[in-house]
Amino acid sequence: MAADGSRRWEALFADLEAQLAAHEQGERDGEVAELTRAEHAAITLADRLRAVVGRPVSLELLDGETVTGTLATVAASWLVLAGRGAVGPTEHLVPATAVAAVTGLGRQGVPSTSRLDALGLGTVLRELQRDRARVVVRTAAGQAVGRLARVGQDHLDLEELDRAPVRVRTVPFLAVLRVSRA
Repeated sequence: MAADGSRRWEALFADLEAQLAAHEQGERDGEVAELTRAEHAAITLADRLRAVVGRPVSLELLDGETVTGTLATVAASWLVLAGRGAVGPTEHLVPATAVAAVTGLGRQGVPSTSRLDALGLGTVLRELQRDRARVVVRTAAGQAVGRLARVGQDHLDLEELDRAPVRVRTVPFLAVLRVSRA
């Protein structure tokens, strides 16, 4: 009988050990899940976009327009998509605030190591102004074609060259959905 009692105690202790091990494993699994959620919470959209630079993506803009192309450059507040325009290849400068949705992203993110993040939309627009590039400026109200005449701190002036007489349209950066080379 002593052997039976000893086996019962061993079985009881083995059962308690198994319960303790299962509880500890459950706690570890919960901690891993919590750490994973915290890590995902720290990833920005720009980080996820950086992970697919050089790949095709589609951007749905706030007005419902979809712009498709190869992601060329990503900064904190804007991105450049190489795509197609009415006449052929073009580049689309899109403020991050104009993006309603993205398709073509992976699950991973790449943190910024570039100085581009410090460059605001105005800096990039001033480069287009210096190039005297013909551009299409799209807003929720429509689009206009011309050249950037001035780029202020929070707005741009577009000379609509196809109009007679030439008209200057002032557009706040907050209204810009994309600026594309024409």
